[in-house]
Amino acid sequence: MSSTAPRPRTTVITGARSGIGQATHTLLGSRGERVIGIDIRDSTIEADLSTAEGRATAIGAVHRHCKDGLEAFIACAGVSASDGPTMVSVNFFGAVALATGLRDLLALGNAPRCVMVSSSATLLPSDPAIVAACLEDDESRARSLAATQTTAEPARRQGEIYAASKLALSRWVRRQAARSPWAGDGILLNGVAPGLVRTPMTQPLLATEDGRKMLAAAVPRALENPAEAADIALLLAFLASPDNRYLVGQTLFCDGGTNVLIRGDAAV
Repeated sequence: MSSTAPRPRTTVITGARSGIGQATHTLLGSRGERVIGIDIRDSTIEADLSTAEGRATAIGAVHRHCKDGLEAFIACAGVSASDGPTMVSVNFFGAVALATGLRDLLALGNAPRCVMVSSSATLLPSDPAIVAACLEDDESRARSLAATQTTAEPARRQGEIYAASKLALSRWVRRQAARSPWAGDGILLNGVAPGLVRTPMTQPLLATEDGRKMLAAAVPRALENPAEAADIALLLAFLASPDNRYLVGQTLFCDGGTNVLIRGDAAV
């Protein structure tokens, strides 16, 4: 009598060639999982998630790679040092399009999980009109709003747009996770909100005294040092695993205490 060993879990990760995405790709690979990376270049699947065409390319490629199903999808791709329209397109619409476009494969997987990387920037001032446009699935309007000049200083406006894209993503998780296409099909959908993480995106600011002071004021934390990408990867790996058995619709703050310092004892 012969037996067939169960296949390794297959996980798709966007933003896989740098930062948190790369760290998560490395961690899961070291555990023997099959990991498929998506990024704009130098990855298993190359696609520009800021465009509808790029998202379709990525979704089609994953379907070809994973005809028998998919165990986990982790949306790490995100930008902050970019123009406003690109931020909303990648951070919200790209993440949501990939999650929904791969949901049929996840439904075929063993203990399927979906994890969206948000940000502790959701605690900071944001543009509510952009949040609303994202949640109404109106990418054209969201991009138009993000391109509109305001009286805010440019760096502050950039922060508002970034925060809006991530706040919309966290709200999308809460709105969708308990619905039948997700929890009803056994797919646990959750999010993670990192705080300050040492990545290629933040390194230029962390390299200067002025940059570190600015970050300390904008993103206070109880721990002395910023997180490393590997610290966030450990939490993402848990949420994407069968060990996560009962979390639904949560965005967990992995931020060194930023949430607590900003919100105090507010429980929700």
